[in-house]
Amino acid sequence: MDTQIKNLLEEQSKKIDAIYSSVEKTRRYFLIIMWISIAFVVLPAIGLIFAIPAFISTYASLSGGF
Repeated sequence: MDTQIKNLLEEQSKKIDAIYSSVEKTRRYFLIIMWISIAFVVLPAIGLIFAIPAFISTYASLSGGF
């Protein structure tokens, strides 16, 4: 009886370790996706904050001004 319980606990421990490993891989994946999203969405949006006024002033000066 004790050996059976011990074997079950060892199997359970192996499964828990496998689950932990899988969760850590998933966490790293989501972290990478978050940084890529920031790089391709947020940074260009910040750049547009500075670029749009420059484009508007250039367009306005070429079209005769406001």
